Amino acid sequence: MSYWSTTPPRRAHILVIDDNIEELQLLLGALRGAGHRISLAFDALQGYRRVTALQPDLVLLDVRMGATDGFATCRLLKADSTTSHIPVIFVTSSSSVEERLTGLREGAVDYILKPFDSSEVLARVAVHLALSGSSHRAQACIAQAENVLENARSDNADRVIAQAAERLVLSDLAKVPTLPELATRVGTHEKRLSRVFREQTGRTVFEFVRERRLGEAQRLLAGSALSVEEVAQAVGFSGAANFSTAFRERFGITPSSYRNAQAGRLASSSAPSA
Repeated sequence: MSYWSTTPPRRAHILVIDDNIEELQLLLGALRGAGHRISLAFDALQGYRRVTALQPDLVLLDVRMGATDGFATCRLLKADSTTSHIPVIFVTSSSSVEERLTGLREGAVDYILKPFDSSEVLARVAVHLALSGSSHRAQACIAQAENVLENARSDNADRVIAQAAERLVLSDLAKVPTLPELATRVGTHEKRLSRVFREQTGRTVFEFVRERRLGEAQRLLAGSALSVEEVAQAVGFSGAANFSTAFRERFGITPSSYRNAQAGRLASSSAPSA
């Protein structure tokens, strides 16, 4: 006998984040009919704030919502230790495989395509609620979140923004977004990102990017056969000359000399003793 056919669906608190709730009336009715409690948010940033405060059991998140898309919200939720466990299901009218893969990489557990069948949505929600754990934990988190001071939530939000920015930078050092683009992708503005990043890491975004690029360059010079120019390109420098200057300023040695020194140490350590 099937587990899913014999176990009653779990009643849960579901947060729906969508800027056009009218389109979802049929879905909302089905969810309420299944006994679920529904909370709403009408844009990505409001949704993020409500998830951190309410700690719902599951989030239904629209992909496209104006200036800040659902991907940015999902990225923030998964970077925050207090919300990373909450399953996120994207709701979208796009059938693009690339978009769905982007959402899954950002941490979503599933996709629902518009127009949708309510029975299929309820089944998907039931599966992910069953996988996500006990509703008692969510209820305790809700009670706790309602008593948290506003400044504590603000401090946590700053930490999450900095962590999300770090993850984006490290995901592709060769193609780091500009500061305005980076700010948009983590759901904030350039001035706040600059302030938050310095407060949380002790460095500017530029300093962090440069340090990580040079650290990765060290690894590639010591452990790969890439030329100096190829290493420069791999870590995002505009040219070998700029890379060599930055490397020498940071480590007091040129990339070529560093590679030769590493090769010499390796040869010495592997040579048989007399």
